[in-house]
Amino acid sequence: MLRNRVLLLLAIAGFAGALGLPFLTHAANRLVSGMPIGLMAILEERPVWAGALLPPVALLLVAPFLSPRTAVHALVGLAAASLLLLLPLVAGIAAGRLAAAAPPMARTSLGGGFWCAGLAASLALADALSRLRASPAAAALCTAVVVVALGVLLRSGALNGLAVVREYAARQDVLATAVIRHVGLVVGALVPSVLLGVLLGVRAAQRRGFGAALFLNVVQTVPSIALFGLLLAPLSGLAHLFPRLGELGIGGVGVVPAGIALALYALLPIARGAAEGLGNVSPAALEAGRGLGMSERQLLWRIAMPLALPVMLAGLRVATIQAVGLAAVAALIGAGGLGAIMFQGLFADALDLVLLGVVPIVLLALIVDALFRIGIARTQRVPR
Repeated sequence: MLRNRVLLLLAIAGFAGALGLPFLTHAANRLVSGMPIGLMAILEERPVWAGALLPPVALLLVAPFLSPRTAVHALVGLAAASLLLLLPLVAGIAAGRLAAAAPPMARTSLGGGFWCAGLAASLALADALSRLRASPAAAALCTAVVVVALGVLLRSGALNGLAVVREYAARQDVLATAVIRHVGLVVGALVPSVLLGVLLGVRAAQRRGFGAALFLNVVQTVPSIALFGLLLAPLSGLAHLFPRLGELGIGGVGVVPAGIALALYALLPIARGAAEGLGNVSPAALEAGRGLGMSERQLLWRIAMPLALPVMLAGLRVATIQAVGLAAVAALIGAGGLGAIMFQGLFADALDLVLLGVVPIVLLALIVDALFRIGIARTQRVPR
């Protein structure tokens, strides 16, 4: 009897994608189309990898029909995590063998089969953690173990034959600078958004009419590129009228317009989270505070704010993850960061260079999401 339709669908999709799509592509250089290499061709050359991949794949295909017990879910999670390590290892060793017999300009890139299988394994791991009812901290720890293990593989040199790793080796300093710039841009935009957003949220919770006006979702409906363009003219005009502002870096392009746009985008989820959190505070708790002689300000900071904190953190979580992604688009107006690497790869038609910018953005978003989930879970605990 079928017990887990989601897992069965993921297992079939990952298995079919890994075998039906190219697992790797090998090209003479980054400018020409690559020759597709299937997973079966790699496994026929090195049968030992077939023996390593077979147990976790077989378990993922059989587990949907097993009784939904804790041990089964744990084995599914272990099998999915194993695949997340084995797939890049197989790809890296195969790429290394190809690189040894090819000229220095040759590139071996990850193909659609690899990404399909990797995505299916990631979702299977997430499904297993969900069915195990793992806490946010446990889920984050599990993800961190997989990421650290991948980092060990990267440091060992087993993945050096892959084009994306070669791009990383050639741009380590640039990548580190881009990560710092990206994080700084996000933090710099969120600080004023948090201060103003919480203030607006408090006002919205206290005055219903103000809240209705606040939540007119105007900024969110404007595409990010359009908003950058709208800021270009007024900021350029200010820099022209007041040269001192230009000396401080305020102009139509660069970090300042990017920070303003990100702050505007982050303002609504932060303000809405604060307003909803404060609006849902139990009136009984406030009455109890008034009975103790607390002032309105004391009620806000000592009772309402702590009770509303989980919802406020949820709004900040949405705003932060959104800012991490939108900061990449800000590279189009000279803000730098990881988006600069991503767009450089897009303009040069270099997929591996695009991945070098995209993968850290995804990792940053995952880290932010995990930290906020842990924080929200802790604030939701009822003290004994």
